[in-house]
Formats: sequence, structure tokens, C-alpha cells
Amino acid sequence: MKGLTSFNNGERRLSGSSLVTGSEVAPQAGASCVITTDSEKSLVSRQASHVQQIELRSYVFLDSLQPQLAAYMGTVSQGFLPIPGDACLWMEVSPGMAVHRVTDIALKASNVRLGQMVVERAFGSLALYHRDQSTVLHSGDVVLDAIGSSVSRRTKPQVSWTEVIRAITPDHAVLINRQNRRGSMIQSGMSMFILETEPAGYVLMAANEAEKASNITVVDVKGVGAFGRLTLAGKEGDVEEAAAAAMRAIDLINRQ
Repeated sequence: MKGLTSFNNGERRLSGSSLVTGSEVAPQAGASCVITTDSEKSLVSRQASHVQQIELRSYVFLDSLQPQLAAYMGTVSQGFLPIPGDACLWMEVSPGMAVHRVTDIALKASNVRLGQMVVERAFGSLALYHRDQSTVLHSGDVVLDAIGSSVSRRTKPQVSWTEVIRAITPDHAVLINRQNRRGSMIQSGMSMFILETEPAGYVLMAANEAEKASNITVVDVKGVGAFGRLTLAGKEGDVEEAAAAAMRAIDLINRQ
């Protein structure tokens, strides 16, 4: 297709070409073309520019949601509920309102289900579910392509705090249970593993891998906000094994 050529009024009357707001589109034989007004071209250009400015903070793919984590995520889900074994993709972007554009792109790319979408002041997060891992990954790939990013460009997780507290006291256990009503309860005498990450979404990977590795109780998983927080409980040996698995998951993300 030839470039856009401007014509004066006399040339327009003599030409048999299609004219749109002072621009001529002269297609080659057999070629199809889409004609837009100058204002539409400007709008499309601005929208594409905005999409390219979206920052990818978290990109977390969970190949198979473990039973406790799936149940916990279901308690906070505003959309479709996940079930154990589902593949899950958690994304966090900045600015916060950009999550609407990212969600629209992801849902139109495949038949994934939207489980959660959170718009915060600075960040926006969403969770996508499907039984088929490739379906979830396809939506993720389309989003990455649309915003001009890649998994390697996501913000790397940083561990702000991690600790194993052994033989927790009754007072401590009661207060934790009163503050966290969505997960399982912690009992006095149990050991507790706590983890805080930035960005927040990476605690989901830590929680899922910890549950795969050990027989622990999921007490609390907060994957939104400035920091992500994870609380697991169980017997001392089980908690230590779960903690090691969680930290390996975070380390693997940083090495990818």
C-alpha cells in the first residue's frame, strides 16, 4: 500500500480515490485496507502507548493449585472459584487501574476464568484459572506481548522477613486466629513459618510449593498490597521442610 498523500480540493475532485479527512489511501491491486479517520489513528496510537507503559510487577504461574491454597483463595475470590488441581496465573501490574486493560486482554485471548481482580492505589492484581495449563499460559503470553514485556522483566521478589517460630504460646495462637478468619487455625504448641515478600504476589508460589512439600496448615496468605505475607503452621519438622520449599521457590524465580 502506498503512503498517505495529501491533496488540495481540486485534486480531490479529479481523483477517483477514496478520501478520508484529507488523506488518500491508494491500495494495490488485490490488497485490502482499513481506512480510519485521522482522529481514530491518533486514539489508537495513544491507547497503544498507554499499554506499553504498563509495568509488570508479578507474574506467578502455579501449575497445580494445592487443596488448602485453592480453598483459601476461594474465600477471597470475587469471581469464579478455583478448585484443587487448577492451573493459576497471578499477575500484578502498575499503575493500578491498568489491571482492567490487562484483564480484558487475558480474557479475550482464551477461555480462562477470572477469579480475582484487585485495584489498589499503586498496583492492580488479577488471578486467572483453568484446568488446562496451556490455556492459562496462552493468556499470559498474549498479555506479555501486548504490554511489550516478558517474564524475565518482571520485578524480582525480595524477602523482607522470614522466620520459624517454634512451640507457639496459647496467647499468641489465639490472637493469630482472631486476626485471620479465612485460613485454618493455629494451635498452641505448633511451630509457625512466616514469610514476607515484595512484590506481594510471590507468596502464592511459596505457599503452593510449601504445601506440595510438607504436611502443613495454611493459616494466612495475603498476595495483595505493598507486601505479601504467608503464615504456615504444623509440627516442627513439617514446618521446617515447608519453609525450605518456600524459599527454594523464591530463589528459583530470582534465578530465572
